[in-house]
Amino acid sequence: MDNTSVSITLTEIQAALYLGISRASLRQGRCEGRRDNRMPPPPYIKIGRKILYLRIDLDCWLTTYRVVL
Repeated sequence: MDNTSVSITLTEIQAALYLGISRASLRQGRCEGRRDNRMPPPPYIKIGRKILYLRIDLDCWLTTYRVVL
């Protein structure tokens, strides 16, 4: 098996590092959902108690908030 393969899913810790935000921000977004004057949380997958994020969803979410001047 090739050890250089990249997982398409990320845990909450990995997603926070990937996005450069805190785990608490991700958790708060999941618990509170969309709120006025707040950035909506990225899409996630919930399997039982396990939370996963798709890398492609995080990339799309980041692109949505990209500012180009």
